[in-house]
Amino acid sequence: MRAVVQRVARCRVTVAAETTGEIGSGLLVLLGVAQNDTQAAADYLAEKIVGLRIFEDAEGKMNRSLLNVAGELLVVSQFTLYGDVRRGKRPSFDAAANPEHARKLYEYFVGRIRAAGVRCQTGRFQEMMQVELINDGPVTILLDSEKVF
Repeated sequence: MRAVVQRVARCRVTVAAETTGEIGSGLLVLLGVAQNDTQAAADYLAEKIVGLRIFEDAEGKMNRSLLNVAGELLVVSQFTLYGDVRRGKRPSFDAAANPEHARKLYEYFVGRIRAAGVRCQTGRFQEMMQVELINDGPVTILLDSEKVF
């Protein structure tokens, strides 16, 4: 699994002009699922994201996690994180999971975030979405369950 994690002051996602998820201060997670991903990959990323120390403490150092600041999380599915453009200019999405497998792991991931005590909103799986955000910092972290980066 891959995730682009952005610290946000606020964020929302809409589908056909309907807001499906909206948060205040917290994290936006764009989440991609690969063909061979398992629940263990989702567990790893959920634990890592909830514990990321990317919020400032009293001295202005990034030393606090989402739980420490009572932040919220918005998760948006994004298969394009597995777009491969090493050959040519049109992305290949061969490494991305099929929709059925991806949906199961996406929902499992959201469940793990909620089980950790974090208020979690979502986009709408396999829909065209518009994401609006105010990036705070900006702070953007890339994560991969296979630890390729």
